Amino acid sequence: MGTDLTGVVQRELSDEELLALDLDLFPTDCVEFIEKPKPCEGSDGHASSSTTEPCCTDQETAEATCSGNEQSPNQPNTAEQGDDPLCEGSSTKRRKQDGRIPLERFGWKYLTVTDLSRQAWCEQQVVYGAELPHIKELREDIPVVKAGSCLHLARGERVREFPVFGELEGIFVVGVVDELCYNSKGELELRELKTRGNRTYPSAAQRKSHHLQVSIYKLLFEAMIKGQLKKDTITHHLCLRTEQPFGSEVLVHAQSVGYTVSTFGDLLDLVVLNLMYVEIPTVDALKIEYCYQADASVIGTEVVPFEEEWVKSELQHYCSFWKGQREARGVDIEEAWKCRYCDFADICEWRQSKAEEATQKNRANQSK
Repeated sequence: MGTDLTGVVQRELSDEELLALDLDLFPTDCVEFIEKPKPCEGSDGHASSSTTEPCCTDQETAEATCSGNEQSPNQPNTAEQGDDPLCEGSSTKRRKQDGRIPLERFGWKYLTVTDLSRQAWCEQQVVYGAELPHIKELREDIPVVKAGSCLHLARGERVREFPVFGELEGIFVVGVVDELCYNSKGELELRELKTRGNRTYPSAAQRKSHHLQVSIYKLLFEAMIKGQLKKDTITHHLCLRTEQPFGSEVLVHAQSVGYTVSTFGDLLDLVVLNLMYVEIPTVDALKIEYCYQADASVIGTEVVPFEEEWVKSELQHYCSFWKGQREARGVDIEEAWKCRYCDFADICEWRQSKAEEATQKNRANQSK
């Protein structure tokens, strides 16, 4: 790539995202809010699971497994979890009584880009995922998830898994860019790989999440190389101790790669300076490559236009929830089909309220 980006920041993070499945086949109807989730039917042997977002992400991991199958014995039955406090239908009341903003309530010092893009799929599901992490963790053992992860790691010949981080809307956000490379025109491209369980493009709802994801990556990356990322910002949000001295092994390793540092603060200063003065251009193009998981063949590539006003507007809206400025929202009735494959559908208060609204509306119409 000309400049070695991997020398700027150590590549310790792994892919945040995994799989996906086309959801356009499912109808949108207000009845979905009333009906309970139904397992997929078929014989491919994958478990029906539910989650929230775009291809190659944890949110769509579930939908990827729904390409036709029966209920997995490993999938928890939320309807039977009577001892779970969330099943008592008072989680909203407890959240209000807590008084802390969501970031504090969950003990998070930062958000990931995936967290934000999941909100574009279903914000209420993100909340339940944070409150009931044990349900989300079970999905990591699904075979189709592991297969998608391997496909990500097998791709090379590019700058891969480049970490990006910074402050957006007053919240520290981190992410991992899948690929950075120069195209035939000499432009710097930011690419994201999305593996899919079907040889089809994702639905419009999934693609919105993908577009937001790569756009946030661009914002973070360019803020880093333009010198907008400050040391104090990092230490403030992550509560880091810059005076902490390094051990002997770390010092020896730092010297072996040409770094003269003695404390974590020294290293942080060096990272920020390198990012600011290294000759890296801004991102010229955003691309999402959709790949068929079974044989790694390319389904297609989508060029994503960067719309700065739209991205910043979306960020302001989604971050307002994490800062406690509004309550979480579930999906609108037009996207009720998402609830069919959600792990938390049986306990979702948003879904229950929408079902009640639909019932009352039907009764009112019948009485006329």
